[in-house]
Amino acid sequence: MSAAKWRRAMNSPGVATDLARAGRGAAAVPAAALHPPGAPVQAPAPAWSRTRASIRAIRWRHALVLAFVLAYPFFATPFFTFQIGAQSLALGLIALSLTFLGGYGGMVSLAQMTVAGFAAYMLAIFGASSNAAISLGWPWWLALVVAIGLATLVAAGIGWLSVRTEGIYTIMITLAVGVAFFYLAQQNYTVFNGFQGFSKVSPPVLLGVDLRAPMPFYFVVLACSLAGYFFIKHLIRAPFGIALQGIRDNPRRMQALGFDVTAHRVAAYAVAGFLAAVGGILMVWYNNRISPGTVGIGAMINILIIAVLGGMRHPIGAFIGAIVFVLLQNFAIDLVDRERFNLVIGGVFLAIVLFSPDGLLGLWQALCNRVGNSIFPNRGAGRIHR
Repeated sequence: MSAAKWRRAMNSPGVATDLARAGRGAAAVPAAALHPPGAPVQAPAPAWSRTRASIRAIRWRHALVLAFVLAYPFFATPFFTFQIGAQSLALGLIALSLTFLGGYGGMVSLAQMTVAGFAAYMLAIFGASSNAAISLGWPWWLALVVAIGLATLVAAGIGWLSVRTEGIYTIMITLAVGVAFFYLAQQNYTVFNGFQGFSKVSPPVLLGVDLRAPMPFYFVVLACSLAGYFFIKHLIRAPFGIALQGIRDNPRRMQALGFDVTAHRVAAYAVAGFLAAVGGILMVWYNNRISPGTVGIGAMINILIIAVLGGMRHPIGAFIGAIVFVLLQNFAIDLVDRERFNLVIGGVFLAIVLFSPDGLLGLWQALCNRVGNSIFPNRGAGRIHR
């Protein structure tokens, strides 16, 4: 069978799922058994069909969570609305980019905060800030589009450099890129204004609504976070997402089936970079400033901690980890000194990783299974588990 026929076959949801599963555990099954050469090729499912399937997957708990996050600023104080809610969602969006890369692409990148910081710097340089000598003063919407676009290109470039390696080498390359950008921003005064960075990088006033106020800003961050979450949920079920998961499990087999493994991985970096860039814009609006400390090694490690805390096997894990991280960051100082926060977050991180490699989501799933088995001890009898 030609490579073109294999591509068409992989675009069908059923065959793509079988091949993805085969890449994980059925290495002994020949490819011809999954799709015989003489069998007709099934046409890809239309977009509206996948959208309808996603709508049917929404359950009562999803509606409950959505109602809670929408009503949250109406009963929470401005501190909890802005400092806890908005910050958690913005950090969760950046961590979501790492969850997508690591959980569904098998590529752990430490440069996601670098991409987010680059987008924030570009917004300050092309838009307005306290340093009028460097900032160009473009309209906020134009500076926003340029900043996100350039950050996405930078993310694709980082992916192009790192996708030819695997494991620890990918982590080291992305870490080297992040450290290089940190020192560039710290030592360059002509473009990045050195260690001082840029301040007064505020969100705009849109249709008479001041987005700097806690409630409007919270809803802006919530809208971006929901859009990113549902976009990733749809993408991982699309042909590109299924192929990416197949590449994660068995890149050599996917290469033999006619897929361009490098192109898929670079595209995944670009998608993750877009999410990180949007999160970086939200974070610079939240902090009202950007400096080299925002893109330092500590900030890069924090994004990895957030993603692992929540769990990298589901997009919602990024936001759960961000909520836990922000709560510890704000309230751990009441129990220990501020300088010992890294010790606290490190202890929590080690405890969760030791007891649940899948993070807090893995702990929740294990608890649900234990409770379900105690109530219905024979519910799994006669069922074939894969």
